[in-house]
Amino acid sequence: MPAESGSSAAARQSKQKRKSHSLSIRRTNSSEQERAGLQREMLEGQDSKLPVPVRNTLLDLFGQIEREFENLYIENLELRREIERLTVEGQTVDGTELSKGQLKAKAAVHSTSQLSQKLKTTYKASTSKIVSSFKTTTTRAVCQLVREYVGHRDGIWDVSVTRTQPVVLGTASADHTAMLWSIEMGKCLLKYAGHAGSVNSVKFHPTEQMALTASGDQTSHIWRYLVQLPTPQPAVDTSQMSGEEEVDFSDKDEADADGEGLSECPTIRAPLTTLKSHQGVVIAADWLVGGKQVVTASWDRTANLYDVETSELVHSLTGHDQELTHCCTHPTQRLVVTSSRDTTFRLWDFRDPSIHSVNVFQGHTDTVTSAVFTVGDNVVSGSDDRTIKVWDLKNMRSPIATIRTDSAVNRISVSVSQRIIALPHDNRQVRLFDMSGVRLARLPRSNRQGHRRMVCCAVWNEDHPTCNLFTCGFDRQAIGWNINIPALLQEK
Repeated sequence: MPAESGSSAAARQSKQKRKSHSLSIRRTNSSEQERAGLQREMLEGQDSKLPVPVRNTLLDLFGQIEREFENLYIENLELRREIERLTVEGQTVDGTELSKGQLKAKAAVHSTSQLSQKLKTTYKASTSKIVSSFKTTTTRAVCQLVREYVGHRDGIWDVSVTRTQPVVLGTASADHTAMLWSIEMGKCLLKYAGHAGSVNSVKFHPTEQMALTASGDQTSHIWRYLVQLPTPQPAVDTSQMSGEEEVDFSDKDEADADGEGLSECPTIRAPLTTLKSHQGVVIAADWLVGGKQVVTASWDRTANLYDVETSELVHSLTGHDQELTHCCTHPTQRLVVTSSRDTTFRLWDFRDPSIHSVNVFQGHTDTVTSAVFTVGDNVVSGSDDRTIKVWDLKNMRSPIATIRTDSAVNRISVSVSQRIIALPHDNRQVRLFDMSGVRLARLPRSNRQGHRRMVCCAVWNEDHPTCNLFTCGFDRQAIGWNINIPALLQEK
């Protein structure tokens, strides 16, 4: 037989090596399938609190990780053999060949480094999928949509809850109306149609059945309401809805719901008191502690303090360089905080009747959309710069905590008992954080639940047994949520 040349022998050896490697891969894939089936059978025989879909998802993800590890391990072994071979060849030739061998070895080492990085990236991505699946399941169990309040013909700017019995929900809309709703049934109980412009905020008197609304018609109205709650009906359980796809509904779908259940809703068209001293849009208003005075914030760069009984202007609060965006009063003290497009918010102190002091908080780089008091000596501010800052009233030089998000923040709310911050975002999300800046949850958003447009406002109502958080947005609806706060804090 003719003797084989060196090149043909090397080619045959390389071909046999590739064939052997191909067979090993086939065996690996076959054994992977058998092992996956065995693992699935073993898991089904074990007691677990995880739902079956979650368990199956975990098995698939771990299987993917294992296959990536095996494939990369085989490639790494071959590269190591190649490096050893090149090293040996480089040592048996002259200096020139040695340099070439070193260059080849260096290139092989570089390839190994790239594979190592690929391994880390793949592992990180796979484990992120696992963590995300856990978070999604947990969020749905802890934060559940309970009720939707649909009936406004334009976006809803503000949402509030009465502080007296009967407890009802109030909404303020760009359709020039404010509405009161049954929390349990989602039915409109009363409509206020006394404004000639967009209703930008609604707040309720601390002890009486009176509401305060601010409007784009440059006025604020105080009006009385009297409502009777209907017989409660069980809420629809939407916690089993699955999917995280963010699918927008068309305006036609939203318009179909307009006016639903509003034919029997009584309407108030005249206010008890009209407050008019502003020269621009009144963007927000609130009651001072005790309910004898109110404060309003306007685009004319001023905030006004009024006496409720006489409707007279008590103080005009000036100092902001641009339009005001929000105002809020302290629950137990005569303190007011105003927010502005000038990137600041100001604290006004009316505890001494003879003089009022003001402190300026600087720390944001864009419009401050809201600033609210917490129980204690803290203020929480939100901004279009996508940050939320927690401040100590005793030290105003710098915030004690900063939360950075991926979207502008609108009118925030802080729960009384656990001091959880609810953040409504421009990107349709609602997130929950604690005062130290730790993210607790994101409210579920899918193709069948959650907001479909910008979320404008959030408000806590911790005393209600089923709906303890409300949000509203420019999708023309308000939503009542049930947040399991003990479970939320336990998972932290």
